[in-house]
Amino acid sequence: MISIAILTLKNAVMASIADTAYVFATVNELLEKLGQPPLFEVKLLGTDKEVQLSNGIFSVKPDVIMDDLPKTDLIIIPSMMGDAIAAAYVNKDYASWIIDQYKQGAEVASLCTGAFLLAFTGLLRDRQCTTHWAYANEFRYYYPDVTLVDEKVITHQHGLYSSGGNNAYWNLLLYLVEKYTSREIAIHTAKFFVIDIDRRYQSPFIIFNGQKNHEDDTILRSQEFIEQNYKGKLTVDQIADVLNVSRRTFERRFKKATRSTVVEYIQRVKIEATKKLLETGKRSINEVMYHVGYSDMKTFRDIFKKITGMTPNDYRIKYNKEAAVL
Repeated sequence: MISIAILTLKNAVMASIADTAYVFATVNELLEKLGQPPLFEVKLLGTDKEVQLSNGIFSVKPDVIMDDLPKTDLIIIPSMMGDAIAAAYVNKDYASWIIDQYKQGAEVASLCTGAFLLAFTGLLRDRQCTTHWAYANEFRYYYPDVTLVDEKVITHQHGLYSSGGNNAYWNLLLYLVEKYTSREIAIHTAKFFVIDIDRRYQSPFIIFNGQKNHEDDTILRSQEFIEQNYKGKLTVDQIADVLNVSRRTFERRFKKATRSTVVEYIQRVKIEATKKLLETGKRSINEVMYHVGYSDMKTFRDIFKKITGMTPNDYRIKYNKEAAVL
């Protein structure tokens, strides 16, 4: 039997706990129907005998208290609600237990913002991770020694797993099912839950809202200038002149404040505007391209695909049901 411990964190998203238990229980039932013994032993693990979630709407009673479970094979860190850094901190008592279990050979999987607690343990240092795209900038700020690949739905390195935003954890659960059973069982499970088993990227779902959780007023002014003038052919020198700072100083301060280069930021603003135009209305791709300040179709398509993982036309087809297919 493979022992799975689902952590009943304070501030956990109840669905991520319940869905995880449901998936592995369903796989056990499927295996029994196929004449095979159940494979997973799932336990809810906590630091207290009862945990209140979602402001008391839900009450979870763990099967086992953390100190009473000396060894497990797989740890599931559920998604957390609210301020991710604060949520990780209030659950810090789990950190040493997770580290100890990992050293004994256990694997650890974080769902969505659960990555903040996994990063808190230090196990992700110099490794890859993903999380909800809306928390990506915050994650990079607090855990600069972790390589965040927020465009991905799933990461897996050295027995450490993570999943992207919200329902992306379904794809990680299917990934784990396939790892521990077979592709056939994983496909059957995916069909039962009506999940696209091979979704690998969350790029098309990312909404770029700027990276303004810093206190550099000059850089905030530069971001506002970019967002107000993105339709033109902006250059780094032009923005630096407007701010009355040297280009070198501007680029250094911009990267420090936003974790992006100036050019990357301009591209993200332009592509976010592009996405909104493609989602509504019937402008042609060329019209949209010129509207956001690009003049070369290949450059426009390459940047759009790099950021969203899709071509402009594919994105339009996906999100604008009234637009004609070009």
